[in-house]
Amino acid sequence: MWRQWIGWTATRIVLPWLPGAVLCLYLVATGAIGVRTAIVAAAALLAVILGIIVATSRWIAAAVWEATAALGPGAAEGEAGWLSPAAEAARPAVLRLDRAWREHAQAAAARLAAAEGVIAAAPDPLILIDRQRRIVSANAASAEFIGAGGEPRDLASALRNPPLLAAADAVLGGEVERSVEFRVSVPVERVLRAHLARLDGAALDRAAAILSLHDVTELKRSEQLRGDFVANAGHELKTPLAALIGFIETLQGPARDDPAARARFLAIMDEQARRMARLVDDLLSLSRIELNEHVAPTGRVALPAVIEAVARSLELRAGARGVRIARDLPAGLPEVIGDADELAQVFQNLLDNAVKYGRRESDVDVRAAIAGNGAAQQVGIAVADCGEGIAAEHLPRLTERFYRVDNARSRELGGTGLGLAIVKHIVNRHRGRLDIASTPGQGSTFTVWLRAAGAVTNS
Repeated sequence: MWRQWIGWTATRIVLPWLPGAVLCLYLVATGAIGVRTAIVAAAALLAVILGIIVATSRWIAAAVWEATAALGPGAAEGEAGWLSPAAEAARPAVLRLDRAWREHAQAAAARLAAAEGVIAAAPDPLILIDRQRRIVSANAASAEFIGAGGEPRDLASALRNPPLLAAADAVLGGEVERSVEFRVSVPVERVLRAHLARLDGAALDRAAAILSLHDVTELKRSEQLRGDFVANAGHELKTPLAALIGFIETLQGPARDDPAARARFLAIMDEQARRMARLVDDLLSLSRIELNEHVAPTGRVALPAVIEAVARSLELRAGARGVRIARDLPAGLPEVIGDADELAQVFQNLLDNAVKYGRRESDVDVRAAIAGNGAAQQVGIAVADCGEGIAAEHLPRLTERFYRVDNARSRELGGTGLGLAIVKHIVNRHRGRLDIASTPGQGSTFTVWLRAAGAVTNS
């Protein structure tokens, strides 16, 4: 600033004064005037020049101020009323500056609105953070993960994941971009891929980086399902396939003309083929349920009707073992929030297991219970058998894919090892709970707790 002032002074004051000062020096040198007279003349000339400049500056400032004051919102040439000649001369330039400034402000506001519109309309969560790692802006899609934003707050208060926070610090520290995957467990477990990119230059709300979140849960589940199929389903299919190939070779060779052997082998082949078909059906069912597990159902289901239909479909199989399916479902049992077909599959698997693994000539009891009240009310359906029971060390793993307490007995009875895994994932999708209790020698009880429809509605 002081350099500009010195330059302004030199050009506006010193240069006009310099010729007069040179003339005074010349007159002193020739003896025309004395030194004192020359100094007085030079000082008088400097005072005159300074006075002219000050007066002119004030006149110009007054004219510009008058022209500017005449500008109102939307002012245009010819609308300012009476102005002094000086202000009238300055007014066009002031108007041009005013129009340029207004156009610049409007363009900046349009760019800001467009940027905010793009962020708000993005289907994936977008979060802007500043250099202190505080969330300064976010779109509506991000509210599910960080909540409704108010004042700027640290990213760690919304997403407490060390790898994600480390990636954010790295980008804010100078990296151009970084991606990281992490898991969230509420309301259901999901896998998210986060991409962070640094923002250089001016940015919205003083943001220094942008964080985008992509839900890759379905992709990861598909990858997991393929891995499980290769590791487990391949092994499960190998035994019946080997039996089928062996019997086919026998029928094509030594037993070609043996009607009794052919009939016996075909019966075994039919049983093995049906076992493979059940396994494939269960795998497809489990895949479908897992892909939709993060989307809770919204229908209303009357459980007594579902359980009655499932029990009747199993009466023939239960009768062959002398097992009776006893239902104790009180009238007025509240409806639950759920999908009727999936809940029918849950109780189909539980009742089928109870019939298969329960003792002959015994009862399978189906009982209902209600827990909680208001918004927390739940309906529980317990399926209890009189089988051999399950040792405590096996209970935590019963819902794992292909886990069996007794492999030989399970395969002999036609089990695929996927029934309870299907039950668990359906119950998870319904935001319910599966409780398992068993006492060796006395039997097992599987209880499914589901949200009461009335409780959810009232909440």
